[in-house]
Amino acid sequence: MCERGRKSTAMSNPFAHIVEALDPNIPDHKFYNLSKLGDPRYDRLPFSIRVLLESAVRNCDGFLVKRSDVESILNWKQTQTQSVEVPFRPARVILQDFTGVPAVVDFAAMRDAVKKLGGDPEKINPVCPADLVIDHSIQVDFNRKSDSLQKNQDLEFDRNRERFEFLKWGSKAFQNMRIIPPGSGIVHQVNLEYLARVVFDQDGYYYPDSLVGTDSHTTMIDGLGVLGWGVGGIEAEAVMLGQPISMVLPEVIGYRLQGTPNKFITSTDIVLTVTKHLRQVGVVGKFVEFFGPGVAQLSIADRATIANMCPEYGATAAFFPVDHISLQYLEQTGRDAEKLDYITRYLKAVAMFRDYSNSSQDPDFTQLDLSTVVPCCSGPKRPQDRVAVSDMKTDFEACLAAKQGFKGFQVTPELHHVKVPFQYNDKEYSLSHGSVVIAAITSCTNTSNPSVMLGAGLLAKKAIEAGLSMKPYIKTSLSPGSGVVTYYLKESGVMDYLFQLGFEVVGYGCMTCIGNSGPLPEPVVEAITQGDLVAAGILSGNRNFEGRVHPNTRANYLASPPLVIAYAIAGTVRIDFDTEPIGESLNNKGKEVFLRDIWPTREEIQAVERQFVIPAMFKEVYEKIEKVNERWNALNAPSDKLYTWDPKSTYIKSPPFFDGLKVHIYIFSITNAYVLLNFGDSVTTDHISPAGNIARTSPAARYLTSRGLNPRDFNSYGSRRGNDAVMARGTFANIRLFNKFLNKQAPRTLHLPSDETLDVFDAAERYQQAGLPLMILAGKEYGSGSSRDWAAKGPFLLGIKAVLAESYERIHRSNLVGMGVIPLEYLAGDTADSLGLTGRERYTVVIPEPLTPRMIVDIKLDTGKTFQVRMRFDTDVELTYFHNGGILNYMIRKMSEN
Repeated sequence: MCERGRKSTAMSNPFAHIVEALDPNIPDHKFYNLSKLGDPRYDRLPFSIRVLLESAVRNCDGFLVKRSDVESILNWKQTQTQSVEVPFRPARVILQDFTGVPAVVDFAAMRDAVKKLGGDPEKINPVCPADLVIDHSIQVDFNRKSDSLQKNQDLEFDRNRERFEFLKWGSKAFQNMRIIPPGSGIVHQVNLEYLARVVFDQDGYYYPDSLVGTDSHTTMIDGLGVLGWGVGGIEAEAVMLGQPISMVLPEVIGYRLQGTPNKFITSTDIVLTVTKHLRQVGVVGKFVEFFGPGVAQLSIADRATIANMCPEYGATAAFFPVDHISLQYLEQTGRDAEKLDYITRYLKAVAMFRDYSNSSQDPDFTQLDLSTVVPCCSGPKRPQDRVAVSDMKTDFEACLAAKQGFKGFQVTPELHHVKVPFQYNDKEYSLSHGSVVIAAITSCTNTSNPSVMLGAGLLAKKAIEAGLSMKPYIKTSLSPGSGVVTYYLKESGVMDYLFQLGFEVVGYGCMTCIGNSGPLPEPVVEAITQGDLVAAGILSGNRNFEGRVHPNTRANYLASPPLVIAYAIAGTVRIDFDTEPIGESLNNKGKEVFLRDIWPTREEIQAVERQFVIPAMFKEVYEKIEKVNERWNALNAPSDKLYTWDPKSTYIKSPPFFDGLKVHIYIFSITNAYVLLNFGDSVTTDHISPAGNIARTSPAARYLTSRGLNPRDFNSYGSRRGNDAVMARGTFANIRLFNKFLNKQAPRTLHLPSDETLDVFDAAERYQQAGLPLMILAGKEYGSGSSRDWAAKGPFLLGIKAVLAESYERIHRSNLVGMGVIPLEYLAGDTADSLGLTGRERYTVVIPEPLTPRMIVDIKLDTGKTFQVRMRFDTDVELTYFHNGGILNYMIRKMSEN
C-alpha cells in the first residue's frame, strides 16, 4: 500500500471493524477481511471486481476514496452498465525504458516547475513502489554468430549510455523506484517470474497485488491472478504520485474454457483464436474473466500468453483468478514456502482463491472448446486477423490481389509470381512475394512460456536430424524473455540445434516485436525494392502493425515459436504444410520432409519441461538480477535531487510541457482550427508515434544531423523518447500513414493555406508559427495499439487541440485527456462522410461552462454548417485534468499549493 494511503486509511477508515490478524500469533500482520462485510453481494462479485473492492475498502478515507465508492463496487451487478466512476489505488507501478525514460524526464521537469512556483520540489516523488525494467533498447544488429549477444549488448550500451546514466540518476534521486538493468529480460516476464507478489505483505497489512504499467501488455500478469493493465505514462506518473486511477466501473465478461487441446496445438494458437473470438463478441473497455474446467488444462505460462494479448482483443484486463496451479507456479519460480503459506491463507480467507472445477463460482457467458482450436497465425497487418495455418497460402495470395487495406496489398495479377534474383555470400538466391526475410522468436507473449520455447527447440532438433536447413539471408533471432529461458534451453540440450538453424541468442529484451529488428542484408533490401515485393516477417510477437517490424517487410505474421522456425525453414508463407513439404533432406537427397514429420508432441514437450524447468534456475538467475550487469554497475550518475540538464544532449531534454505554467487556469474555446490530418479507421499509435528506425530523410533525421550526428548514430525513436524535439518530429512519421488529403501512404500532409505537401512536422510548425490551432479527423478505433504516452504528447507539441473520431482506443483517449487534448466523438450514426466533412473546413469547438462528463457540444464550420459531437471527458476527474491543461499540470499545482 502506498504509505500516504495507508496512514490516511488507518486514521479514518469506516471499515476498520473488519480488520483482523491473519495469524493470531502474529497480530501485527492484519488484513481487511471482506468476508466479514456481511454483504451477500460480495459472494456474487467476479474475482477481478473483488480486487477493486478490497482496494476501495482498505483506502477508504472519505476524501480520495469514499464510502459511496465502496457501495458502488458492491452494487456492481447494477452499476457496471451505468458508467459509474470509482477510484482504484493499485499496489504498484511497472515501467519499461521506452516509456520509463520520458516518465523520469517528466518527474525531473516537474521538480523544476514546482520549485519555480515556490513549492518543495522533493514532493515530486513516487509514493507507490515503481519498478522500471530496461528491456526495449537492445537491437538485432548482429545475429547468427556465437558472439551476437555480447556485440548487441555492447552496442546497446554505447548507444544508450546517456539514457542509462539518466535512469541511474533517477533511481537515486527518487524514492521507491527500482531499476532492473539491461540484459535481464523482458519486462512482463521479469514481472511474472520475479516482481509479482500475488499478495502484498507491507506496512503490517496483507492485500492483493495489483498494478498499472506503461506498456499495454502489462495485462500478462493477469494470468497469475494479479490484476493489472496498461495505462499511459502520464497516468502512471499520477499513480506514482499517490493519486488513484479514476475509472468507470467495468462490465466483466465471463469466458468459459473447456475441453483439451490436441497434440499439435500451442498456447499461441489458443490465444489467436481467443483474440479473434473476443474481437467479434466485443469486449472493448471491459474486464474478461476466464473460468471453466478448461482453465485447469492451461499452465500459468499459457494463461499469461492469453492475458498478454488482451489489448489485441480490446479488453482492459484478462483475469485468471489464483488457483492451485498458480501456487505451483510460484513454487516452481523459487518463491519461498513462508510466502506461499500466507498467500494461500489470505486468498482463502477473503474468498479470492478459485476452484475452476466448482461451477457455483462460474458466471454465464460465451465459451471456447479448446479441442476445436487449430494451428494458426495472425496477419498480415493486424494481430486480430487470425489465419489458420492450413489457409495461409490461399489467404496470402488473396491478400496480394485484394484492395489496399488491412488484408490487401493491391498487387496486379501478372506480378504475383515475379522472382527477383540476387547474390548473397557468393551464391545466387531469389525472392518473391511472401518470401520470409525476418524470422524472430521474440516478445513477451511467448518467451515466458516453456512449452512453446522447448517446443521450438525440439522442432529445431528434429529438423536438423531430418537434414533440413535454412536460407542464410533470412534474418533469424532468438531474444529470450529472461535468463531462465536460456538456462533451460541449454540444460535440455536443444540450444545447439536452434543455433545450427540460425536462432542464436541475440539479446534479452523486446527486440523485433518493438521494431528493433536491425538492418537486413543490403542485397535482400535491393531485391525487395527492385521487385516491389511483399516480403514477409514471421515473429512470435503480439504486434504486427504496418511499418512496425521493419520498413521492408510489408507482410508480418504472428506465430508460435515452433511455427516461426517452420516458416523460416520453408522460406515462404506461401506454403500449405498439409500438402507441401517443408523442404528436402540434405542427408537423403530428394527425400521430401513434411512439417508433421518433425513436429514434437505435447507429451514430448511436457516431459522435457518437467525435467529441466526447475525452481533452482529461477532462484539462481533472480538472486543476482539487479547487480549482474557490470557495465550498469560501473555507470556514474549524479546524486543531486534536481537534474542538471545538458543542452548538448540529444537523448535527454527538459520538455516544454510546463513552460509558462501559472497558478491560475484559463479555458478557451477552439476557434477556426485547421485540420492537420484527415484519417479513416484504425489509425494506430504506431502510425502516430513510431518506435522504429529514424528515416534518413525525416524531420527527426534533419534535426539530429543539425546537432552533428551521423545516420549511424541516430538510434531509434524509442531510444530518444526523452527528447521532445526528436519525438515531436517523429509524430506521424510512419511511412505507412494513410492521409485522405493525399490519398496515399506517406508521412506527409497538405498545408491547407498554401496547398503545399509537406512533412507532417513541417506543416504543423508552419501552422504554429502563424498562431493557428489544429485538429485531427479520424474514423473508428483511433489510437489502437500500444499505450504510448508520446502518441498524445507528440500531437500536443504539434499544436493539436482536439481530435474528432468515431471511436477511441481506451488508453489513447485517456492519454489525450492527460495532455489536455480534447477527444471529441461523433454522435451515433454520424461520420465525416455523412456530415459531408472534407477536412478543408475550419472548425470552431464551442466549450461551455460548466462542463459535465460526456456532454454534447457544438462545432461550427466556416462554411456556416453546425453539428454536435460528444466531448469524451468521461469523469469529473478527467474534467479537472482538462481545466488544468493536463494531469501533470494538475499535480504540479497541487504540490505547489501544499
